[in-house]
Amino acid sequence: MGTDMLSRCNQADSPVDRFISVVAWNISTLRPPIFGFVPYNPILGETHHVSRANLNVLLEQISHHPPVSALHATDEKQKIQLIWCQQCVPKFNGKRQLKLLSRGETYEMNSPNLLIRILPTPGVDWDGDVRIRCPENGLEAELHYGHKSFLGLRGSHRSVKGKILETSTKRTLFEFNGNWDRTITMKDDTSGKLTVIYNAEEVYSGLKTPIVNDLQGVRSTESAAVWSELSEALMRHDWEKANETKNAVEEKQRELLRERESKGETWVPQHFTLTRNKDGVWDCLPIHQWVPPAPIIVPLS
Repeated sequence: MGTDMLSRCNQADSPVDRFISVVAWNISTLRPPIFGFVPYNPILGETHHVSRANLNVLLEQISHHPPVSALHATDEKQKIQLIWCQQCVPKFNGKRQLKLLSRGETYEMNSPNLLIRILPTPGVDWDGDVRIRCPENGLEAELHYGHKSFLGLRGSHRSVKGKILETSTKRTLFEFNGNWDRTITMKDDTSGKLTVIYNAEEVYSGLKTPIVNDLQGVRSTESAAVWSELSEALMRHDWEKANETKNAVEEKQRELLRERESKGETWVPQHFTLTRNKDGVWDCLPIHQWVPPAPIIVPLS
C-alpha cells in the first residue's frame, strides 16, 4: 500500500521531526499533471466525499467564476485537520492549513504554480516557491520547485530544493535536494548526515481505486454522480454522447443560475463559509468540526 505520509506528521515526539514530516507530506501532495483536453468542468456545488482508513475528506466547488475549490479533511484518531481553499488560475492562490490538534500546531503553506507550456512541446509542470510556517514551534521551510528551461538545456526536471530554518534566528537547520517524482534527500547542517525523507515510489505504489461502499449515501452533487453518464460515454468512445451529456450538465447549471438571478438569490455553499479579501484571495472555514465517514472509500490493500 502507499505510505501514509499524513499520519506520520503527528506521530513524532520532536517538533523538528514533525516539521520534517510535514515538509515531506507537502511534497507528496504533488502529482504529475496531465496536459490535454479535459471534458470535466467542475460545476458550482459539486462535491467529492471519500475516506481512506480514518481520514475523511470532503471537497466542494464553492465558486464557478473564478473556479475555487474548498477542502476539509479530518482524522479523529490522529487529531489531524486539513483546510484548503484554492483558486486555480494557473497560479494557485489561496490558503492551506494543516492542524495537528493534539500538538497544538498549525502549519500554514501555499502551493507552487502550475506552469503551462505550448512550445516547444505542449506540457505542464509545477514551478515556483513554497513556504511552510509553524508559529507554535518556531520553524519554517522554503521550497523551490524547478523545471527545465524553454529548450530543455538548463534546469532539472521536477526538481525541488529547500531548507528548514529557525524563524527567530533564520539559522538553517537542514537542506534538502532532489526530484519530487523520485526521491528527496535532506542534509543535517550540523552533522552533515544525509537522510532520504521522501520516496515517490513508496508513496505511489499500491494506491487503490476508490470504490462505492454505500450507494444510498452518495450525494447527488458527488462528482461521480454528476459526471457518470459522461464517464460512461468516454469509456465507450461515444464522443457524440459525451459531448451531449457535457452540454446537458452545463445547460442545467445555466438554468439554475438564471433562476437564482430572477429571484435575487445568491448561491451559498453547503459545507463552508467564505470570505474574500481586497486582493481577491478566497478563504474558507468548514461548517462542521469533523468530516463524517464517506460512502466512497479508498481501500488500504
